[in-house]
Amino acid sequence: MNPLGNGQAVISNSELVPEKRLTLIHRVIVPDEDYPKEYAILVTDRRLVFIHQNKTRSTFWLRREMSYGTALITDIAPKTLEDYQQTSLEALAADSTNITVPFETVSSLAMKKETPKPGRLDFLVRLTRKKQREEFQVYNFELNYRQSPNNAILIKFYMVPLGTYFKPRRQTQTRETILREYAEDALGIFRKVLPAQVFS
Repeated sequence: MNPLGNGQAVISNSELVPEKRLTLIHRVIVPDEDYPKEYAILVTDRRLVFIHQNKTRSTFWLRREMSYGTALITDIAPKTLEDYQQTSLEALAADSTNITVPFETVSSLAMKKETPKPGRLDFLVRLTRKKQREEFQVYNFELNYRQSPNNAILIKFYMVPLGTYFKPRRQTQTRETILREYAEDALGIFRKVLPAQVFS
C-alpha cells in the first residue's frame, strides 16, 4: 500500500490479485564448493523460488551428474506443484535454504551447453559413451539478478532430471534429445514469465 496525505491508501494490483503458482521445474543442480545443491524451481506469475531439496546422493555422484548431464538417480520421485500447495509462498520465500528471485530483479538469463571431457577416473562414462555411440551434452542456465542496487548475483544451475523422468524416455529417445528437451522446456517457461530483454 502507498499512504496518501489524507490518511487513505492506494492498493496496488499486485496486492489485489493473488499470486499464482504456474508450474514446477522438478530438478536442477547448483554448483557449490562443499557439495552441489539440488533444487526444484517453483514458478509463479511474479517470481522464481528455488526450493532446496534433500541431498539425494553423495557429492561424488552429484558432481558427475552435473558434469555429464547423466541422470543416475532412479529411486527418487520428483516433486510436483501439488506437493507445495499447502505451503504458503511467504513461508517458502522466508526459508533461508531457498532462493527467491522476483522477476523485476532479473537482468539476464542465458541457456548454455557444455560438452564434457571425461577424465581418467571416469571409465564408466567413457565406456557408456562408446557403447551407446552418443555424446553427453550438458545444458545449464546462467541467471543474473540483483538483491539490491549494489548487490548483483549470478546463479548457475544445471538441468539434470531425475531418473524417473529420464528412464522412460530413454526407451524411444536419445540421451541428448531428452536432456535438450528438458532444458528447452525450462527455457520456454522462463520466456513466458520473464521480460524479453533479459534473454541473451
